[in-house]
Amino acid sequence: MSEKFNTYKGYPLVRNGNQIYYGYMSDPYVIFIQILETREENGEQMTSKVRVVQMDTNEPNPLKAFVKNAERECGLYEALDFANVWLEKALKN
Repeated sequence: MSEKFNTYKGYPLVRNGNQIYYGYMSDPYVIFIQILETREENGEQMTSKVRVVQMDTNEPNPLKAFVKNAERECGLYEALDFANVWLEKALKN
């Protein structure tokens, strides 16, 4: 039985707490998003700062798998748009 994942712009999203993996693990690259800070807005917790990391899925050493990273003060949707641009560029090369 296959598991259904939430997707964003055609790529799967897997979240565990403040960590999100974006992309197919079978592709050469995925994006890791870590929620660093949240703020309360209208009684709800909203993402306010993230770290976005492009990871090489073929690198066996997790410390060397990080290709590039950035920290941004932004919401989750903006972070996902940013991640999508990085992922699309990486997979085209």
